[in-house]
Amino acid sequence: MSIMSLLVALFVVAISSYGVSAQLSANFYSTSCPTALSTIKTVTDAAVSQEARMGASLLRLHFHDCFVNGCDASVLLDDTGNFTGEKTAGPNNNSLRGFEVIDNIKTQLESACPGVVSCADILTVAARDGTVALNGPTWNVLLGRRDSTTASLSAANTNIPGPGLSLSALMDSFSNKGFNANELVALSGSHTIGQARCVTFRNRIYNDTNINSTFATSLQANCPTSGGNGNLAPLDPTPDAFDNAYFSNLQTQRGLLHSDQELFNGGSTDSLVNTYVSNSATFFTDFANAMVKMSNLSPLTGTNGQIRTNCRRVN
Repeated sequence: MSIMSLLVALFVVAISSYGVSAQLSANFYSTSCPTALSTIKTVTDAAVSQEARMGASLLRLHFHDCFVNGCDASVLLDDTGNFTGEKTAGPNNNSLRGFEVIDNIKTQLESACPGVVSCADILTVAARDGTVALNGPTWNVLLGRRDSTTASLSAANTNIPGPGLSLSALMDSFSNKGFNANELVALSGSHTIGQARCVTFRNRIYNDTNINSTFATSLQANCPTSGGNGNLAPLDPTPDAFDNAYFSNLQTQRGLLHSDQELFNGGSTDSLVNTYVSNSATFFTDFANAMVKMSNLSPLTGTNGQIRTNCRRVN
């Protein structure tokens, strides 16, 4: 290979890795819809103030969107007579929440700036603002995503990591999206807020051996061996505050989900958990950086996709 060919090849690699950030920008709506960010924040803050759990729900909604063919708002699409969305996928059905908050934001933005702000950007910013509303870290959100006209039920069923996964399976799932072990643990720290349904932790509290017995017994009272699938339990002792208590819980075998406890179970990620327990600032920084990376997964930009006027359906 000639020197010139080598330089061209290196340039192509550099451009492809830089491409996402190059197509998105922090000031994308500064002229076309200057009230976009303030509107999203106002509605999100009000929703979280009314129900603290909504902060976690919006964050999870964003995560479940981005892990399926990128951050394109496909998760928001309703099923129709001739279209199947992602809402009935195993990880989402009767579980995902916050759609009405996104609808409310979209309605206000359509009134102020018709056809300008994408549902994908709304979802991305609301996830950040909901986290901040619960005293979590903030991060810079690049904007300019467009909305998909398709969805994938099968990808939603296979790409979103489940609560019963082993550490190696979790690592594989996140690695497939370009995340390393450090980012896996940091993003798992989102379980410092919110609650989980009995059906997601039943097997752990009755069958796992790496669980504090008093903790397991206390959960069994509200999560019987059958029935009560929707009964809730907090993911850590302070579900309405974004902090590092989630990681302290893991050290005492009080992780609610099997996949949570896998992060501290004698494996390679134990040291990362210990770091986040001793230094919450490091956790906040790593979480924010990982969220920036996640929000930039395969966005639709330019003329790809569309700007939906209703987040629940294609134009």
